[in-house]
Amino acid sequence: MNVYESKNIKDYIEGNPYVGRGIIIGRSPDGKKAVTAYFIMGRSANSRNRVFEEIGDDVMIKPFDESKVEDPSLIIYYPLRVCDKKIIVTNGDQTDTIKDFMETGMCFQCALRTRSFEPDGPNWTPRISGLVSLEDDFTYKMSILKSADPEGTYCSRYFFEYQGIAGQGHFIHTYVTDGNPIPSFTGEPKRLLMPDDIDEMTNEIWDNLNEDNKISLYVRYTDIDTGEYEKRIINKWRV
Repeated sequence: MNVYESKNIKDYIEGNPYVGRGIIIGRSPDGKKAVTAYFIMGRSANSRNRVFEEIGDDVMIKPFDESKVEDPSLIIYYPLRVCDKKIIVTNGDQTDTIKDFMETGMCFQCALRTRSFEPDGPNWTPRISGLVSLEDDFTYKMSILKSADPEGTYCSRYFFEYQGIAGQGHFIHTYVTDGNPIPSFTGEPKRLLMPDDIDEMTNEIWDNLNEDNKISLYVRYTDIDTGEYEKRIINKWRV
């Protein structure tokens, strides 16, 4: 096994019925862009009733049909927020926890030590989070908070820090695959090859997510020097 091997996103998600929600962070091969992507999948009607919408520089998840919302607590949140020269991306309302902490001078890890996995037993969905920093070139962090036992009694918190290497990135997601209960992601974030072209990245993610369960995708390529960015949004339920 080559621990330094990086793969395309297709290699990780093709044929997998349910990887859940996923975060990708990395650097374009030309070294000029910070790449951030987030996608959601869903099995229940409540989870599938969602779309991504831009609110300024941030991204919010909203119901596609508000009349069909059953429980908004774990499905409606800001998955991406900008805080000065940092981009926060997560799979839950811990996005706001991280932003609030950082605005008072506290750290990414400090914020997530106050949070736990989602209270949706028996799955105990992990909380996955990422932080892109465009200060002093480009670095990024990732984290996963997951249950340490089947009963959801204890929380294990894992943190990873990376230098932004041209053409390289990492991918973390909530589930290994479908199941009952759904098995949580294990190990370190997966090493990923990053394309220069935002459309190539967007299409490779969307085309290889399970057709029945994929819901929405957001991809952003941010110029590391200027902070200007390109973005792509795909919503299954909104053309």
